[in-house]
Amino acid sequence: MNSSSVAVRELPLFPLPELVLFPGRPLPLHVFEYRYRILVNTILQSDRRFGVLMVDPQTKEIAKVGCCAEIVHYQRLPDDRLKVLTMGQQRFRVLDYVREKPYRVGLVEWIEDGTDNQDLVPLATEVNQLLRDVVRLSAKLTQQEIDFPEDIPDLPLELSYWVASTLYGVADEQQMLLEMQDTNGRLQREAEILTSTRNNLAARTALKDILE
Repeated sequence: MNSSSVAVRELPLFPLPELVLFPGRPLPLHVFEYRYRILVNTILQSDRRFGVLMVDPQTKEIAKVGCCAEIVHYQRLPDDRLKVLTMGQQRFRVLDYVREKPYRVGLVEWIEDGTDNQDLVPLATEVNQLLRDVVRLSAKLTQQEIDFPEDIPDLPLELSYWVASTLYGVADEQQMLLEMQDTNGRLQREAEILTSTRNNLAARTALKDILE
C-alpha cells in the first residue's frame, strides 16, 4: 500500500528536540508546558493519538515526517502536569498545518514501506548478529554485564524500527531511517552502522587487552 491510497486526517502535533519515535517503540513523556497539557487533555477525550516530530535544535526546523503516538497510560501530577506513556504507531507525513495555536495541528497522510518481494530474513539475521556483537564487545570493554534485550522483533520491518530506535545521539540519522520507505534499505544502512561500531569496539577491546 502506498501513501497516496491512505486516508488523510488531522493530527495534533508534539514537536520534540532531537527525538525520533519509531512504530512499536515506547515513549514516556513529562508534559508540563501549558499548550501540551491542553493537547493531552483534549486527545484523552478522543482516540488518544498525536504526532511526534523531531525538531533540529540548531535550525529549529520541524521535520515533515514523524510517528503517531498513542497514550497507553497516564498519571496526573500537581499543577496539572502529566506523566504519559505512549507507544509509537503509524508513520506520517505532514502535508500542511491546519492551525498553530494553542498547539500545532497538521493535515497528515500515513506512510508505509513499499512491498518488497526480496527475502529479507538473511539480512535481518545479519543485523541481529551485528547487534549482539556490539553488545558483547561493549560489555567486555566496559567490564560490565549487559543483558541482551529479549524483546527484539523477529520480523524484518519491526526489527528495522527497533534497531533504529537504539541509535542514541544521532537524531539526524534516525530521522533519515524513519523517512525511508524501504525495509531493505533501512536494514542495509543499520548493518553499515553496526558494522562500523563493532569494528571500532573490537579495535578498542584488542588495544585494551594488549595494554593490560
